[in-house]
Amino acid sequence: MNTVISIVVPVYNEEENIRPFLERLEPVVKKVAATSEIIFVLDPSTDQSEHVILQEIERNSEIKMLVMSRRFGQPAATMAGLLSCTGEACVVIDVDLQDPPELIQEMYERLQNGLEVVYATRRSRKGETFVKRSVSWLGYAAINKASDISIPRDTGDFRIMTRRVIEELRNLDESHAFLRGLVAYVGFRQASVEYDRDERYSGHGKYNRFSGSLRIGINGLIGFSRRPLQLMTLAGVVFALIGFVLGGWYVLQKLLGFNLTPGLSTTILVVTFFSGVQLLALGLLGEYVGRIYDETKNRPRYIVDRKINF
Repeated sequence: MNTVISIVVPVYNEEENIRPFLERLEPVVKKVAATSEIIFVLDPSTDQSEHVILQEIERNSEIKMLVMSRRFGQPAATMAGLLSCTGEACVVIDVDLQDPPELIQEMYERLQNGLEVVYATRRSRKGETFVKRSVSWLGYAAINKASDISIPRDTGDFRIMTRRVIEELRNLDESHAFLRGLVAYVGFRQASVEYDRDERYSGHGKYNRFSGSLRIGINGLIGFSRRPLQLMTLAGVVFALIGFVLGGWYVLQKLLGFNLTPGLSTTILVVTFFSGVQLLALGLLGEYVGRIYDETKNRPRYIVDRKINF
């Protein structure tokens, strides 16, 4: 019998969340489909996460586990689970219970109406500071303003996809896997369901609340648009014109015998400003060159150490 639905769950140091997560997930999965699989994708952890999952596998034969050879990070772990699942539909969800498993039933029902992707949109976020929400809002605004595709705001990786979408993702062999961007790039009919995001059940997030969001934002921006490079080119033209005008102003002062422009202070300010702009442009160019370098090496996005109960 074919697997109807797969659940992909990336895990890193989440021993206290695994059992409460399964207690809420399993009844929902039984309502949704006759056959299912729950795939935990484990980045090697320093706690007892692997031991807990192994105990749950003995209890429930539908639970499986992929163990990575080292810590590749959540994006790579998620892709490993997606490309290993066998379900006609696949859900990606975190184990920390911020995303409610009960919403899967509604998402699956929506998927049956001719959709290929149903993603969950956060109506509210408990436990997040105003600064964190502001950074997230600005990040999505920047990505959607500059990107060639539209990435829905206030969404994470929590979504359900059909087999058709998963096979298209398999063809997108990119080192920097920004799942919500890749799914938006694939296209097809997509829709959203809203929900209120809870606080973590236990423990703390593995992403830095500021630098982690910034890295995700940069990855989405650089990975799906060349517009930042075009903006830097435009800025170069504008600043070159400003420099030309300033040069003309100095020449005009000399010809007319005036000395209205202060010397050293103005020089320091102008040099410092333009040096900052040049370094910003070089850093931006380096982000693109670094991604080209990663792609040309053609290294695998992840390496699986063990497959358990597959």
